[in-house]
Formats: sequence, C-alpha cells, structure tokens
Amino acid sequence: MANNVFGIDLGTCNIKIYSKSEDGILVEKNMIAIENKNTLFAYGNSAYEMYEKAPANIHISYPLSNGVIADIKNMELLVKYFVGDLSKGGLKPSDFYIAVPTDVTEVEKRAFYDLIRDAGVKAKKIMVVEKAVADGLGMDIDVKNAQGVLVVNVGYDTTELSILSLGGIVLSKLIKVGGLKFDDAIRTAIRKEFSLIIGGKTAESVKISLSELKESSSNAVVYGRDIVTGLPVEREIPVSLVDEALAEHFHTIIDNIKVILERTPPELAADIYRHGIYLTGGASQVSYLAQRIQKGTGLHVNMAENPVTSVALGLAKIIKEDNYKSVAYAIEGMSK
Repeated sequence: MANNVFGIDLGTCNIKIYSKSEDGILVEKNMIAIENKNTLFAYGNSAYEMYEKAPANIHISYPLSNGVIADIKNMELLVKYFVGDLSKGGLKPSDFYIAVPTDVTEVEKRAFYDLIRDAGVKAKKIMVVEKAVADGLGMDIDVKNAQGVLVVNVGYDTTELSILSLGGIVLSKLIKVGGLKFDDAIRTAIRKEFSLIIGGKTAESVKISLSELKESSSNAVVYGRDIVTGLPVEREIPVSLVDEALAEHFHTIIDNIKVILERTPPELAADIYRHGIYLTGGASQVSYLAQRIQKGTGLHVNMAENPVTSVALGLAKIIKEDNYKSVAYAIEGMSK
C-alpha cells in the first residue's frame, strides 16, 4: 500500500491526524479564526492563542459541536490545511480513514464522509471507522475477540460509552457532558462564590492543574474581572470549591455507565467485570475522575496511556495491520 494514507479523528477540541508517511500524529486545536467573515486569519493552536482575546472583526470558533460537524465549510478548510501541512504542501492522491461517533444519525455520519470528499485533499478512498473501535485498538485491546469491553471516552463536548465485542459495537450511548461542561461549572462556581468573572481558558487551566494543586495542598490562583467594581483582580480559589463544582458532572457520567451496564448481556457483563472499564479521552485526565468512577461502579478502571490520541493510534493500527482492516467500512451508496 502507498504511504499516502491518513487517519483522522475530528475531536471537538483537538483534531488528531495520523500520517502513514511520517508515522506520526499531528495534534492541534480544532479551531479557526476568520477575519472580516471571509479571510482565513489563523487555524489550529495559533487560533486558540487568540481565543477570547480577538477584536470584533476576527471570529474564532470550533467547527465541531457535540461530536458532530456544525460548520462544514470551515471544517473543510481546516482539514485541507492540516493535511497540506502534513504533506509538506504537496497534496497527493491519498486514502483516508475517518473515525465517527456511533450514536449519531446516518446523515451526521455521512457528513464526515462528505467533509473529506469535498475538502480538496485528493481523497482516493474514504473509509469509516467507529470511534469506539479505534479507541479500543489505540489502547491495545484486541477488539476482534469475543469478549465484552466497556470503553468510556470523555471528550470536550460529549462522553461516549460503548460496549465492544467481535470488532463491533454492541451498545453505545452519547451523553452531552465533557471538558467544556467541567470548565463552565468551574466558571459558574467562581462567579457565584467570589463575584468574579473568569475566561474559559482560565477555567481550563484550573481544571488541568487540579491534581497537582491537591497534592501540594495549595489553592488555585485565578485572574478575572470583579463583578462589583468591574476591575481586573487576582483571587485564590480553594480546591474544594472546584471539586464540588465538578461533582455533579462526574455523577452524570457514573450514572450513565450504570445505565449501559444494566442493558449489557450477562456474558459480556461478566467480561467487563473481569477486565474493568477502559477510560480515555482528553477530559478523562481531570482530577480523580478515574477513582470516582471506580468507587461509583465497583469496577477496576484502566486509564489510557495516551488519552488524547488513543483514537488516532487505533486508526494507525488499522492502516498498518491487515488483520484489523475489516473494522473499517465504506458508507453504502458512495463510491470508493
């Protein structure tokens, strides 16, 4: 097989692209900055740098929302530029493997296919892979075995719960809780308790540093705008406040894991009991989420080594190993 093969995992927050020729994974913010409604100003990490700081004529947005494509025109532009960067500017006819969430409509699935076809990246063949199956492979699980595996992918906008067996998905549930909801909860709690407005990036950095803060028994220091005086201020935020803010969303994830386990056939449930839950996704790294899930379900939680890139690593495996090619499929009614 030629080396011009790409595996794409379109995350709401980060886009992950595996390139066979480079044998590496590009991870960039899935963000675009458009100036005066029609000129590309920046994309990826550089667009994220400007987020919440740009003037009114520069619009910065995530083209994906809740795991599905919300802005297809800008998403096509991003794919074209990122693939162009990986191809060192010389786009060649290539094969594409794209990961799609299971619990979305056929129309939304088709949108992922159309995106690659219309992005101007010279796509020869476009294959679709269920995101949860790629996730399993990326965590070194042999998904083609007749054993039940529960994968919980906590993303930016959504959490996808999937039971895998024999290379397919037995049950799947997509819930609208993820890293963004965690950030919003932190912002709301700080606003309520300290009359302080903080930005999304500040909330995200508090969320990311939570484990370290707990270990060192220190408070989080944030900068924002005081609601009463309207002036910029610095405040120390107790970690316990952040913990309480996140607890509700953690419980939602745990409750939904219980719901999907209740619907799981007994033989697969026995496998899950033996192997435990596999936890992945960028937002799964948030302070003590794994321990909370373990406590809430009574099941062992296996944390992914590379939670952000596990889907892209799975796509890489499908591209490189013939044994796993069968888990990728073309969408019916579409030419290869």
